[in-house]
Amino acid sequence: MTAIKIGYSLGPLLSVSEVLACAKIADSDQNVDSLWIPESWGRESFATLGAMSQVTKRVRLGTSIVSIYARTPATVAMAAMTIDMLSGNRTIIGLGASTAAIVENWHGMKFERPVSRMREYIECLRLMITGENVNYNGKLFKVNNFRIMHQPQRKYIPIFMAAINKKMVSLATEIADGVLLYLRPLDELKKTVVDIKQNTRGKSFEVASSFICALSNKEPEKARKRAAKTLAFYVAVGKYYNKFLSENNFMNEVERITTEYGKGGADAAVKFVSDKMLDSLVICGSGEECRRSLARFMSAGVTLPIIQLNPVDDSESSFREMLSTF
Repeated sequence: MTAIKIGYSLGPLLSVSEVLACAKIADSDQNVDSLWIPESWGRESFATLGAMSQVTKRVRLGTSIVSIYARTPATVAMAAMTIDMLSGNRTIIGLGASTAAIVENWHGMKFERPVSRMREYIECLRLMITGENVNYNGKLFKVNNFRIMHQPQRKYIPIFMAAINKKMVSLATEIADGVLLYLRPLDELKKTVVDIKQNTRGKSFEVASSFICALSNKEPEKARKRAAKTLAFYVAVGKYYNKFLSENNFMNEVERITTEYGKGGADAAVKFVSDKMLDSLVICGSGEECRRSLARFMSAGVTLPIIQLNPVDDSESSFREMLSTF
């Protein structure tokens, strides 16, 4: 495979020490464009990126994603500026609406008007990042005389938007620098990317998509099962992914996975993840199988694939095998 720009997501399956070790390894690989830290109920993204900024010198550092209900725009502006100061301007802000269950049960907020909230959130954030005095009078956000104390090193930090439904995808093409996609079946991904390209014609816009990945040349079947287990988890607990995949040719699998997950967790549900689901949604198996899968997703128009590390053996050796494969 020709060398491509690629990102890696270092998620909750890794310990903090493993995240830092993998970050350091990735920084020495010129094919690695960026490293991404997810956030839901585990590690805090910006704190983790701050630590990663001290063991890397080159790769971009992104949140994938932080919720627009969990922090105010001012908090994210300060966090992003701080990571920029620590890293030498390598921050990417990845934002998402999260889910009603997380927003309401864990943050005590009403999950209301996510599209309108995202629009105003990014408008506020853009202004705050400049370091200028900000007054904003929106329907959802009111800001009076906000100004970051320390002058930012740059006045523009890239903002990527996570999107599942058409309204969010459309909004991303209008106001963000890139879109963050996840768990979109290959055929649907192709159609979505066509729409994105049409809406962003004439401007720089990143089509980033994160892919569950488990790779092993020694034990490819074990890698497929590792990937299937992660996929089963997201299908069962992710309301929006559950609905989206049901509407895109995987209704039977989604129903069985969800039912079995409720009875016995991911280990029980994994056997109902079909080969069709794996081939259409994730990157797994041997190195050659993974290269072919990545090529298919890239041919759909993804400009920045983000490989989600699901270790098959120990994290570092799994990560090194991925780097050498891609």
